[in-house]
Amino acid sequence: MSDHAVLDELRQAIDEAFGARDRVAIRQVYARASEHVNLPADLLAHLNELPEGAYTRQEVTEAINEVIRRRGEQDSLGLLDMPRQMRPVEETIEAARDERPLE
Repeated sequence: MSDHAVLDELRQAIDEAFGARDRVAIRQVYARASEHVNLPADLLAHLNELPEGAYTRQEVTEAINEVIRRRGEQDSLGLLDMPRQMRPVEETIEAARDERPLE
């Protein structure tokens, strides 16, 4: 399985763990990822390096990317795409009025 496909599989496991929830425990992400037979054990080990606790989707993505960078695997494995952040409605409305681009 290619590195790109492995990261896609990990993204899918993260999506399944979160569902419609804003925060999940990292062990829930690990449990969901371990159900994906195409994820190699060394990638699951990345999740073991994350501190226990509840994470947002963005926080877990950043944390996994940090593990990848710390291991020096960003060039060979790649990084997870950052989830799009939702902006408060007030900022969106104000930006539309001012015609300034959203960041």
